[in-house]
Formats: sequence, C-alpha cells, structure tokens
Amino acid sequence: MSVHASNPKKITTHTLLEMKQAGQKISMLTAYDYSMAKIVDEANIDVILVGDSASNVMAGHETTLPITLDQMIYHASSVVRAVKRSLVVVDMPFGSYQGNSKEALSSAIKIMKESGGHAVKMEGGQEILDSIKRILTAGIPVMGHLGLTPQSIYKFGTYVVRAKEDEEAQRLIEDAKALEEVGCFAIVLEKIPAALAAKVAQMISIPVIGIGAGNGVDGQVLVIHDMLGINNEFNPRFLRKYNNLHAHMLKAFQDYKNDVQSGDFPNASESY
Repeated sequence: MSVHASNPKKITTHTLLEMKQAGQKISMLTAYDYSMAKIVDEANIDVILVGDSASNVMAGHETTLPITLDQMIYHASSVVRAVKRSLVVVDMPFGSYQGNSKEALSSAIKIMKESGGHAVKMEGGQEILDSIKRILTAGIPVMGHLGLTPQSIYKFGTYVVRAKEDEEAQRLIEDAKALEEVGCFAIVLEKIPAALAAKVAQMISIPVIGIGAGNGVDGQVLVIHDMLGINNEFNPRFLRKYNNLHAHMLKAFQDYKNDVQSGDFPNASESY
C-alpha cells in the first residue's frame, strides 16, 4: 500500500525518508502562486518547491539571480495558503546565505516566519556548510542542491551537464556526503550523469531528487511552466511536456477576442 493511500496526512520531511526506505518515488513540482499550488496539492504531489525559477518564469529575468528574499516570501506565502498536504520547500535566493552564516540564518528565519513554508533549499556543497549548520540549529529543515546550480551560472558560464569529469564527480559525491552528515533532509541533483546520480542515491540515506539526473534517484522535480508547455521556448532533453498549454491558452485568448469583436460575447444568457 502506498504512503498516499495509507497516510493522507500532511507530507513531512520524515514522510520523504520513509518513502525512500520503502522504495517509493517522490514527486516534486514548482509552484509560485495560490491557484496553481492548489491544483498541484489536489494532485497529491509530495513536494512543492517555491523555486527561485520564479525569477525566470514569473518575472522574465534571464537568470535566477535577480529575485529578492521578499519576492520569494511573497510567492511562498501565496503557495502555502493553497496547500493542505504537500511539503512546501522555499528556495533561498542568491545573496541571502552565501559567505555569511549569520545572514543565512536571518534569511531562513524570515522565510519561515513570513511565508509559513516548511523548509528551505540552498545551492552548494562544503562551501556553505557553516550556513546550513546555523540554520539547522534553529530547527529549520534544509534541502541541499548539487550539480548544476543556477545561482552560480556566471561562475560556470554555461548550463551544460555538470560532473562529467572524474574530479568534479568525486567532489559532488563528497559534497553529497557532507550535506547528509550535516543534517540536510534531502538533496536535489540537477543535470548530472544518470549513473553518478544513481550512485549518490545509493550511497546516502536521505532522499535524492533529480532533474536531468536519470531514473536511479528517489524522486523527480520539474518546473511547472515547463512540464505544462506554457513556456514553449525551453526544450532540454530532461523535460517531458505533459501538456501544450501555450497552444491551448493562445487559442482561448484568440477565440475570446473574436467573440468580443463579433459581438457574440456576452450573449443574452450571459447578461443580466
């Protein structure tokens, strides 16, 4: 029997650990607003990530770097108000935790207090361990994020697959172990070779969520605008589009305009 059927209560970090131990895959999607999050939650998706990808899909920025802490809290609080079951994880935005563990703690507390989110996510490995430790001392759950880390895009200079070379792969393995040891409840692995991701998932006891990391991990995450086909310009290999909402929405808007122009809308039954 699945965790969903036997335990319809709220998903917690402990639930995710139980799912990994039972060999049950974890589903995770992004959401940034009340209406979308309500539907995602109704679909029994296990984890909702309020991603800093809001910088791209909601605000139109080229990278995730410009989004602010207050903007992330706005999106997260909108999502939390919609959710009854899913675990809500909130990305800590660029500049809110790197290099200063006291600022990291302050940022995490602000997110938790003002948004009502259930956990935070941070990009990086051993270089941010001090910040993670400090946040964990406040009782705030932390999800890690390794591999392609979009907040470091200017350092990498490209969005290509990470950890293909042995040296970088070994460093990723060491980072994953360090994140587990320090107390992270889960790790996202983004755009790394499938064999490496599977190896990491087997080596550590906490759940590993993949995006472009193959099927040998404990769960998957996608950006909702990508998997729904709203954003039709983004077509990486790892993305499976479950709908083509761009085409459906475009047609609906065009039909509406035509009905307004022709005088067909509103008709007598739609008037008072």
